[in-house]
Amino acid sequence: MDWHEWHDAYDSPDSYLSHRLALIQERIRLALDTAPPGPLTAISLCAGQGRDLIGVLAEHPRGPEVRARLVELDERNVDVATRAARAAGLTDVEVVAGDAALTDQYAELAPADLVLVCGLLGNISDADVERVLDHCTALCRTGGTLVWTRSRDLAPDLVPQVCVWLEERGFERLWVSDPSIPQSVGAHRFTGEPRQLPTGTRMFDFIGYDVLRQT
Repeated sequence: MDWHEWHDAYDSPDSYLSHRLALIQERIRLALDTAPPGPLTAISLCAGQGRDLIGVLAEHPRGPEVRARLVELDERNVDVATRAARAAGLTDVEVVAGDAALTDQYAELAPADLVLVCGLLGNISDADVERVLDHCTALCRTGGTLVWTRSRDLAPDLVPQVCVWLEERGFERLWVSDPSIPQSVGAHRFTGEPRQLPTGTRMFDFIGYDVLRQT
């Protein structure tokens, strides 16, 4: 899979990626609208070109208050995201070229007010999905918002189980897109006490949905 070329579908307003992006951005806006006053932090795993977070921060009144770290492996996508952040004047948005699976990438900002796990859960094993959600209890601060996505057209439909796993870990469901939408988007608020983010830990192995569908 060419993950740089994959982003081209965002340029089509009728694509499923554009529809999913609109839902994600809506949840990000609501998270910023309801966040406490003062500086905020955000982290994004497998951030791609950062269209979700950067697109909102560029226009939202609280955008300048957000210190963010986006982690993405494909350096071409990192370049696109970096240029977008600079063009929007978001000086506190850092785009890192690196392995998003490593906990050390987020140690500086975790636990964060906003955690994005968008475009990841459909590209890893079910066991790793649960592992990532478990680590979100260290990535997300008390009262912080987790925004996530997962395709419903991967068998089995894991979205209900994702909600169960999150709610077992102290995340309160804020909203989950209608089951009729194949590309599900969800938002949960963390009500628990953040645990210490472990160092030197790999949270998942990125497989790719194209490979997962074959297996």
